[in-house]
Amino acid sequence: MHAITIPQPGGPEALVWAEVPDPVPGSGEVLVEVVASAVNRADVVQRQGFYDPPPGASPYPGLECSGRIAALGPGVSGWAVGDEVCALLAGGGYAEKVCVPVGQLLPVPEGLDLVTAAGLPEVTATVWSNVFMVAHLRPGETLLVHGGGSGIGTMAVQLAKAVGARVAVTAGSRDKLERCRELGADILIDYREQDFVEELAKVTGGVGADVILDIVGAKYLARNVDALAVNGRLVIIGLQGGRKAELDLGALLTKRAAVLGTSLRGRPLAEKAAIVAAVREHVWPLIAGGRVRPVVDRTLPLREAAEAHRILEESTHVGKVLLTT
Repeated sequence: MHAITIPQPGGPEALVWAEVPDPVPGSGEVLVEVVASAVNRADVVQRQGFYDPPPGASPYPGLECSGRIAALGPGVSGWAVGDEVCALLAGGGYAEKVCVPVGQLLPVPEGLDLVTAAGLPEVTATVWSNVFMVAHLRPGETLLVHGGGSGIGTMAVQLAKAVGARVAVTAGSRDKLERCRELGADILIDYREQDFVEELAKVTGGVGADVILDIVGAKYLARNVDALAVNGRLVIIGLQGGRKAELDLGALLTKRAAVLGTSLRGRPLAEKAAIVAAVREHVWPLIAGGRVRPVVDRTLPLREAAEAHRILEESTHVGKVLLTT
């Protein structure tokens, strides 16, 4: 088969289309013939040499895919060769075939085409696990999403609105903010021109956000705590603004707030399977019912993965960038 490989870390040009050995499904795995994958920020960081795959995972980038089951490994039941699926991966989505633990498989949601489904597993698992399973966002609460125009951001807006929360977003352009408004965002903040702490305080009467979903990290840590409501929960899932920062613990204690850090890729298989099962139970019906939809910016051939990475790094996209085999 062919896959996008990374012989040496570097810029987008480091991604090389090459012939590689076919994967063989092990116990509890299925072999998926990939139809499409999607580009995630983690793929960019892996290409740069800063985010190695977990032990035993495919060395090729790609944290999600869609396709058809080509073979079943020992001990697999409930699935059949030819089933159309999408899957959460620890790596290997940028390839013509990939092995997937059976607990990370999902059926293609009713009413959705196979290619578009490739952009669902990573964002739905990330948002549902962090905003709802970890931070326990409830109806009537306020969620602040940093990077509202991203794949994660566009999904977080829709899921939070679907459960009856109020949603604030930050983004770096009026166009991205308008797209977030179309998806249901109530409070729009241009982080290039506005201070999100001040703007959120104005709109909430000084209360702040009950939950913050943050991809920035160190750069926003202190200000995120300032923006939290009493009993608020800050969930950090990215480090685009750095790894280290000082924090006034007095402010955290006064608000009785929590700072939570999570990742998805390196979790044990059982934890991933539990998240995927929760996504299937809670999110898939919303997609089938038309209340939530994946936002796709554009679709490129897998061979043009380098161009897809350039698009992601330029941050001109809204939603997901997909790759097709």
